[in-house]
Amino acid sequence: MTVHKSKRFIKPAREGLVVRQPHNGQPLPAEGAEVDWSGYWMRRMADGSVVKATPPKQTKAKPTPAAEQKEG
Repeated sequence: MTVHKSKRFIKPAREGLVVRQPHNGQPLPAEGAEVDWSGYWMRRMADGSVVKATPPKQTKAKPTPAAEQKEG
């Protein structure tokens, strides 16, 4: 049987609120993070500590001129 873990992007519900991550005890970043959705995060959502958030758009890094010169 395969277990599929779902991921969700969440952030603290309000500025200055510290919500600890269960796997390392570190605070969830204010800008949010993608987490493995679990009972822990369901409880934080239910008690109003976290909210769903939109992940920031990924931008492709352009190579620097120095990197382009090394390739050629």
